[in-house]
Amino acid sequence: MSVFAPVVCASTVPTATTLNVTTHDQGGRTVATFQVGVAGNDGSTATGAVAIQESGKTVASLALNGTGQGMAQVTLPAGAHNLRAVYSGDAAHAFSSSASQSVTAMTSSSPSFTLSLTPISPTTFPMTLTAGTAGTVKVTLVPANNASLSAPMFVTLSCSGLPDQSSCSFSPASVEILSTTTTATAPTSTMVLQTEASGTARSVAPQAPGRHSSAVAWAVLLPGMVGLGGLAWGARRRRWLSRVALLGFVALVTTLGTTGCNPRYYYYNHGPDTNLPTPSGSYTVTITGQSSDGITATDASTTLALTVQ
Repeated sequence: MSVFAPVVCASTVPTATTLNVTTHDQGGRTVATFQVGVAGNDGSTATGAVAIQESGKTVASLALNGTGQGMAQVTLPAGAHNLRAVYSGDAAHAFSSSASQSVTAMTSSSPSFTLSLTPISPTTFPMTLTAGTAGTVKVTLVPANNASLSAPMFVTLSCSGLPDQSSCSFSPASVEILSTTTTATAPTSTMVLQTEASGTARSVAPQAPGRHSSAVAWAVLLPGMVGLGGLAWGARRRRWLSRVALLGFVALVTTLGTTGCNPRYYYYNHGPDTNLPTPSGSYTVTITGQSSDGITATDASTTLALTVQ
């Protein structure tokens, strides 16, 4: 069970949270689209994160944008669901929750799974990280109708929606669901969200002595030699002079483009002056599991609210 901790402040503006849920079929699965909105009673815009909860458990979480709105898509397990949006609050706005929304997800006999997230570090959702630190989440793959599997189902995990200068990794990146897997023995993977702090550039191995200078020297001398040869030849064969001059110019541009005079070459061999930090802000990260038996593809997704300070 994931924990979604509200922000407690001494004096905050009361808020109102709304939730709208729509569903659609996707490959025999029900995908729910959650649209939420949070506004202060004084008309101010709320910031932070909202959790979509069912019976006290967090199904998904998402970040609010600059207008106090947010959206996320989540794969729901078959059956009836009673969902509500819970706003955790921010420094100026109070905790609030929406009215419940009833949704029924379609039943399928095909083997499938859903994703469940549990915070490890930090120990509560929404996940808040300082640039340069990492967060850890346990991802549980809950099987459905897997008794009909004739072979193991291998699920590959990935994430999207990350801020710039950040990354995610899974250990293991691929998990196995068997026909005998139960909810109690559901496979798990550990997801690490890594952010970057501002710092010095990556170190670059020194080049062999004279390597770079020789390339630049040839970049300058070779076209000149070709040009001088062209002038000498042109004294006897004036009609070839323009062709030789053009050849020398092309050689100059080509050679410079493959040496230290090219900005791309300089970047890959020297790197930026400093590493850029992960931008601060609120983000909605989507975690997806995908499996295929070569004929039918099965996937499931959920979302995680991430705040970078």
